[in-house]
Amino acid sequence: PVTDGSRELHSLCAQLEFLLQFDLKEKRSFFGQRRDYWDFLCQGLARCRQEHEGVHFVTSLDKLKTPVGRGRAFLRYCLVHRQLAEALQLCLLDPESLREWYYARSPFLSPQHRAEILGSLYELDCVTFHLAL
Repeated sequence: PVTDGSRELHSLCAQLEFLLQFDLKEKRSFFGQRRDYWDFLCQGLARCRQEHEGVHFVTSLDKLKTPVGRGRAFLRYCLVHRQLAEALQLCLLDPESLREWYYARSPFLSPQHRAEILGSLYELDCVTFHLAL
């Protein structure tokens, strides 16, 4: 199993975060806080009218104060529960929403790149992750 001490885990999480932040449009909340990929994921999952256990878990953690911290916790939760590919696929279903959140260079806007990314993430479902949540 992959644990918190794994170098590969840190590289994987950094690459996932890079993909989710790459060409992300700068958005602000009503109170001026910068919105990040965590907000994109929450909105995408909410649009599918699915109460995602990972979102519920992360929002229940009082120690997480920033969208980036919540996003990282969500990625870890999804890796442990083998839900990352499915959760991201649900968020990527709506092309209008993707264009609202991402500029044209984002790999999520290319059907071919999107399929390759999701295919790779589905392969991660075979890997066991034992991470501290």
